[in-house]
Amino acid sequence: MNLERATLFGFQALVAKVNGNTRSNSEVKMYLKDTDIYAAQSNPYRRMAASMYQTKNENDFFHLHGCLSPTATLNMIGLDGYRDDLTEHKDIHNAIQSRVHKFTATELEHLNQSVEHAGVMVYTHEKFKDSPHGRANIQQPWWKCLRLPGSSPPTHFPVLGTRRILKGIRVLELTCIITDPVIGRILAEYGADVLRITSSSVPDVPFFQVNGNMGKCTVDIDLKTPDGRQHFEELLSDADVLIDGFRPGGIVYVDENCFGHEGEWCDRPGWQQIADCLTGFARSYGEFLGRSEPIVSPLPIADYGAGCMGAITASIGLYNRAQNGGSHHGKVSLMQFNLLLFAVAFFDLRYSDGVDRSSRLALEMLQEKFPWLFISRSILGAEEHTETWYSHHFGADVEVVRPVVDIDGVENTFRRASRPNGADLLDSWGNMFEERKEGM
Repeated sequence: MNLERATLFGFQALVAKVNGNTRSNSEVKMYLKDTDIYAAQSNPYRRMAASMYQTKNENDFFHLHGCLSPTATLNMIGLDGYRDDLTEHKDIHNAIQSRVHKFTATELEHLNQSVEHAGVMVYTHEKFKDSPHGRANIQQPWWKCLRLPGSSPPTHFPVLGTRRILKGIRVLELTCIITDPVIGRILAEYGADVLRITSSSVPDVPFFQVNGNMGKCTVDIDLKTPDGRQHFEELLSDADVLIDGFRPGGIVYVDENCFGHEGEWCDRPGWQQIADCLTGFARSYGEFLGRSEPIVSPLPIADYGAGCMGAITASIGLYNRAQNGGSHHGKVSLMQFNLLLFAVAFFDLRYSDGVDRSSRLALEMLQEKFPWLFISRSILGAEEHTETWYSHHFGADVEVVRPVVDIDGVENTFRRASRPNGADLLDSWGNMFEERKEGM
């Protein structure tokens, strides 16, 4: 395992580049497909509906999360969905903070659940472990792969004797943002044909597609229409793995969420920041930095960690299906990855900084303190930590982190350049995944 690439793995979305531009460069937008259809990312006021705020009790904090459509969250605390008069970070924070400060954390929990958005009060790890949800999950395994009811004969791997150990495995991916696309990205790295299905009517973060869609084909299907469902069912009939979405029979199904799969909150929506606040990670991170307030990690570590666990459960399910037949259900969560970090133990940001600002500052600090992670290694005669492909769909060079693990006798490399969501024409598995030499 390459330790330096493993370090970069935890925040590779921030390292990715299009034509030399990272997410922090405004010029990158000209290459991206605009999937931020509700301006949850591009409007700074609406973006700050996903941040941590102090409640009526000064020792209690609540992490709002407007997801990718923040109007309901802003309305919940008495604010309009859009405020064209608020454009500066400080003014936006003060406007939202003044409203959140009128509520206790418990009141915000009740309000948040009524609008069914992500959001959670900030727990210490001890308080989380003592909660009903914590007690239901603290002894659960980090991930599960369970055999589903019913029987079917063993389904052997389609291609034997190849260094690309998942060659011929077909993966349908119904995903967004970071965690779930990481599962498919890793499976593609080992040779699987991964088809990511998105809908132009469902929002997604544009830049995360640069890194998350490496090695995949991407199509647009509206599952709410009869034609869309028919196309999906045709693809599903020949698939081996389904990441999220529906749970059919005779398949390896990988299910990722935020709050875990046991306990009273298992159906609540959530994101990496929510898992950090729930499990006590944000409190512990603040203490580590010498602060009395919680601080959400500026890097999406839990997203990539849970994505890696999802790829593990998919691989276990495929192996068990080949050996014993049947269908298998992999279960992973952001919460369980954070609990794994607590079990391993522990080795000048303010809580009011949003994730975009804090991640940019963290990346700048990493580049200053650990420049060897980011400089070209060719001058040292060593293999680069990143690789560059020309993407016809982005119309530019795309730079991403190379695979982390090197397994003797196994080839884990990408065969396709990244692309935006919905870039490929919908066709049969064979036609969409025919071998191409160019960086399509």
